[in-house]
Amino acid sequence: MDQYHVLVVEDDKEIRDGIEIYLKSQGYEVFKAGDGIEGLEIIYREEIHLAIVDVMMPRKDGIQMVMEMRKDYDFPVIMLSAKSEEVDKILGLNMGADDYVTKPFTPLELLARVNSQLRRYSRYLEKLASGSREDGHVYRIGGLELDEEKVELRVDGTPVKVTPMEYRILLLLMKHPGRVFSADEIYERVWNEKAVNSDTIMVHVRNIREKIEINPRNPKYLKVVWGVGYKMEKQ
Repeated sequence: MDQYHVLVVEDDKEIRDGIEIYLKSQGYEVFKAGDGIEGLEIIYREEIHLAIVDVMMPRKDGIQMVMEMRKDYDFPVIMLSAKSEEVDKILGLNMGADDYVTKPFTPLELLARVNSQLRRYSRYLEKLASGSREDGHVYRIGGLELDEEKVELRVDGTPVKVTPMEYRILLLLMKHPGRVFSADEIYERVWNEKAVNSDTIMVHVRNIREKIEINPRNPKYLKVVWGVGYKMEKQ
């Protein structure tokens, strides 16, 4: 892809403009919005590949905005939140964000997260568009069916929409049924970098369970092994 389009949704103009400078220095085309309403207007108008979204904003906050855009768009979202907004970070991940960065942050930290998310999203799009059967594979566990060629999940024959991050976690676990992966190991394999934020895995696992389990509180497929990690139960 020639140039990625990154949307920055932040009500603090100084932070918004600062992020823009660093993103442009990396060759990204930047779109800016001051709240969730403006952010959604840009998403519906432009082709966006990643959004950086502040949690606390006037008119429409970041969590409301992400909930709305997730109905139609699956590009990665990085949430920005202050240290005091721990609950908001978890809520943001539950509502469809892929990662979060805590304020104050260094520009290098944010750029590393942006680059990492876009690398994965690019591979996801390539696989989605390729149609190549060479490395395509269908993984089945009970009523779950994950088609690596079509990048598609079916639960008891019904297609279920998952985010790129949820897809990659499912693919890892379904390729190795019965094997236990620690949260750090899942993070490092999915993010392709050293684990720095593996508590996000817990939230993604919870979201996956909501989509694949009849009773998420008593899961049949995606099990936790206390003190060790997670595994996909052989059926």
